[in-house]
Amino acid sequence: MDWRDTGILLNTRKHGETSLIIEVFTPEHGRHAGVVRGGTSRKLAPHLQPGAQLDLHWRARLEDHLGSFTAEPQRSRAAAAMGDRLALAGLNAVTALLSFTLPDREPHPALYKRSEQLLDLLPQIALWPLAYLRWELALLDEMGFGLDLTRCAVTGATEDLAYVSPKTGRAVTRAGAGIWADKLLPLPPVLLGHDPADNPDIAEALRTTGHFLSHHLAPSLGDRPLPPARGQFIDRLARPAAG
Repeated sequence: MDWRDTGILLNTRKHGETSLIIEVFTPEHGRHAGVVRGGTSRKLAPHLQPGAQLDLHWRARLEDHLGSFTAEPQRSRAAAAMGDRLALAGLNAVTALLSFTLPDREPHPALYKRSEQLLDLLPQIALWPLAYLRWELALLDEMGFGLDLTRCAVTGATEDLAYVSPKTGRAVTRAGAGIWADKLLPLPPVLLGHDPADNPDIAEALRTTGHFLSHHLAPSLGDRPLPPARGQFIDRLARPAAG
C-alpha cells in the first residue's frame, strides 16, 4: 500500500534512536501518522517542525499498519511563528486542535484548505487572530457542531442579536432572552462579522466558541479536555499589548 499527498505537520514524537513518528493533516487522507526513518538527523529535524508543509509519500505492507513516510519539505512556517509569541501560540493552537478533533484517516478537504490558508497568513499577525476565529467556527461546522447566528431562535428576528444558546448554538436577541439572559452565552459583535475588532474582542468570542468545543465536540470524542495550547493562545490574545 502506498500513496502520495501534501500535508501539514501536526506533531512528532521520538521512535527508537533516530526515527520519528509524525502526524500530518492531508487533504486526501486526513489525519495520518507514520514513521520517518532518520527523522532526528541534522538534515531532516529542522524541517519536521509543527506547521511545516510537506510532500509526503506513505508506504505500508497493509492499509491498517502504521507505515512509514518519506517527507520532503515544501515550506516552513517556523520562522514566521518564532518571530512573534502570539503567532507561535496561534500555530500551536491550530496544530493541537486539528490533532485533537480530526478522526484518524478521514479526509476533510475543505477544512484542510482553510487550515493551509490560515497558516500561510501567520506572517500577517495583525490579520491572523480574526482569521483564526473564522477558522475555529469552520472547524465546529465541519465537525457537526456549527453555530447558527443568522436569526433569533426565539423570535426569528435578525436585529439586536446579543446571546448564543449554550445548548443549540443558535443566536438569541435581548428581547428573546428575557429573564434567561444570564443562562446564555454572550454573542460578541465580531462573531456576527462586525468590525472593527481588537484582540481582546476576539478572545471574548473565542470563549464563546470554546464552550461548544468543550461541551459539545469534546464529549463526542471521549470527553477529553481541550489541548492546553488553545487556552494559552487565548490568554495571550486577551492581553491588551498582544495587538
